[in-house]
Amino acid sequence: MKLLKSYLFFLFPFLLFGCASSKSNKQKEAKSSKLPNIVYILCDDAGWGDLSCYGQQKFSTPHIDALANSGMKFTDHYAGSSVCSPSRSTLFTGQHTGHTAVRGNKEVYPEGQHPLSENTFNIAKMLKSKGYTTGMFGKWGLGFPGSEGAPNAQGFDEFFGYNCQRLAHTYYPLYLRHNGEKVDLKRNEKDEKQEYAHAIVHQKALDFLDQQKDEPFFLYLPYTIPHAELLVPNDTTFARFKKLFPQQRGFKDQKNTDPEFSQEKRFIQGVYGDQEYPHAAFATMMTYLDRSVGDIMKKLREKGFDENTIVIFSSDNGPHIEGGADPYFFNSNGPFKGVKRDLYEGGIRVPMIVSWKGVVTEGSTSDHPSAFWDVLPTFAEIVGAEIPQDHNIDGISFLPTLKGKQQKEHEYMYWEFHGGGGRVATRFGKWKGVQYHLNKPEKSKIELYDLSVDAGEEKDVSAQYPEIVEKVKTIFATARERSEDFKMPGEQYLK
Repeated sequence: MKLLKSYLFFLFPFLLFGCASSKSNKQKEAKSSKLPNIVYILCDDAGWGDLSCYGQQKFSTPHIDALANSGMKFTDHYAGSSVCSPSRSTLFTGQHTGHTAVRGNKEVYPEGQHPLSENTFNIAKMLKSKGYTTGMFGKWGLGFPGSEGAPNAQGFDEFFGYNCQRLAHTYYPLYLRHNGEKVDLKRNEKDEKQEYAHAIVHQKALDFLDQQKDEPFFLYLPYTIPHAELLVPNDTTFARFKKLFPQQRGFKDQKNTDPEFSQEKRFIQGVYGDQEYPHAAFATMMTYLDRSVGDIMKKLREKGFDENTIVIFSSDNGPHIEGGADPYFFNSNGPFKGVKRDLYEGGIRVPMIVSWKGVVTEGSTSDHPSAFWDVLPTFAEIVGAEIPQDHNIDGISFLPTLKGKQQKEHEYMYWEFHGGGGRVATRFGKWKGVQYHLNKPEKSKIELYDLSVDAGEEKDVSAQYPEIVEKVKTIFATARERSEDFKMPGEQYLK
């Protein structure tokens, strides 16, 4: 009996350890089997060089830098287009601008843009079908209120923000929308400017996170910052940057003082507010954006979501020049040529950071060429969702890159822009083909750049590589389908 007691005495700790180990393993298995939460943060008009982790030197973005340090920084990621609506359409549909439904900023008055159709397969609908709670807080631009393209009709359980990207030109709007209904901001009437839209939208996003519990969620955060107008609260951050950047030319629009333009009329037309210190305002806005990212990450940690949440940060196109913005002062396009509306690298190459604890290697970098239309198939692979056979996508999942595995590459990537007389571009491997002024065939020509030695697209080598130019020409002729809703200038000359 004594020997038995002695044996049990020594065995008991091992039994406890075994039980604890088994419990721990079960918890790990439960965690690994649970679908990950997804947070996609999309800023508006921030360039490749507007983050300090991508080289910005005039201000810092420490919270976004921390996100990059916790995950993977992509150096060769591309927006879907060089302007808002088509870029977001490619993100949601997995189709480039030669195939996606919305290919331009087509306005609907008094509020909204051309809508996605009711049967459009998109990221939000796909994730919702897998049991995700879906929330969007920020700027939409893919369908006017009450239309089949409105956020709640496109798979979002909750929406708060600007339905219309034109109304999002002001940070002190007369109203925002919550699930389609107007939320009046009375303290912004009579040009009082008391309720800053970014702060309101951001708080609603934090409230959404507070409401989440055990089910997976998709939080889409298309923040308006740093899109023009360049208006910010007159606080200590703005005061600090005014001291750093005191001398510059301010921005004024005569409509802001013209008695024929009421506040409501300026709001509907999207008139930018005046700003005496555009440089300081831009740096302040980027600081607000960075703090907002920090708030989101803090909330995820507080709720215990950070252990099983994918966080992605990107921008919808290159840096803008409206409202007094000065991307050249801040080197917002980094080493690249072009800005918003250009199909040169500066107009479409954007930052992308992906953080996913336990999956993505911390502090890693990838030069895998990817684009917005790759996000949908990536999410589909992650959550095990089926993409309908009748929804042809152009994207390729970059999940292998996130996991450090062998990655399938694009045969080519394609963009088109319907302004400036029609513009198209393609990238395959190291080659970048660009063609402007499609509506003037006598003036239009294909430019060719070797990005491996000329990322700034300074030397057109089309004359040296006629066989590569022929391949570019073939892509331009075959990559797109004609759209009755969005007819591109000069498209007949691509054939």
